[in-house]
Amino acid sequence: MPGAAPKRSLTSLWLIIAAAAAPMAAAYVLYQFLPPSARVNRGELLEPRPLPDAGLQLLDGSAFKLARLKGKWVLAMIDTARCDEPCRRKLHHLRQVRLAQGRNMDRIERLWLIADRGEPEPVLAAGFEGTWFVQAASSPVPAAFPAANAPSDHIYIIDPLGNLIMRYPPNADPRDVVKDMERLLRASRIG
Repeated sequence: MPGAAPKRSLTSLWLIIAAAAAPMAAAYVLYQFLPPSARVNRGELLEPRPLPDAGLQLLDGSAFKLARLKGKWVLAMIDTARCDEPCRRKLHHLRQVRLAQGRNMDRIERLWLIADRGEPEPVLAAGFEGTWFVQAASSPVPAAFPAANAPSDHIYIIDPLGNLIMRYPPNADPRDVVKDMERLLRASRIG
């Protein structure tokens, strides 16, 4: 009978070792052979690139530098001064995304790069107070924004260092932009 006790204790030992090793082995197999299919971000991540900072001016004709926005997250859009319905919808989304951030909304700026030499209607400008209305017709800045069709189709995010990092497709759900901004603001220590 004295020989039966060690056999039982060895079985228990091997069960404990297997219970400890099984999760590590499963994690290794999943990591190596099953890449994650879901992504966390809702918008399309872009290769971070600094934007040129030349040829921009405010509606009053004074020079504007993107460096003025450094240290803040920027929700940007490009469109003509005529601003049809999709343009107005994007302006509305930019405002709502910023407001949805609550106490963090001061960390976000809104930027409309006007792609022609026109000026938006005064009523439109008054309705979106706090948005930077910047003439970019003679600037290389709009060409730096990658687009599937046209830059005016997208909403973009610029990080606090002045790098273009993300874009959203035409007619993107603003809740997706809100989620991404929440995640960026939570993770960011620079802006």
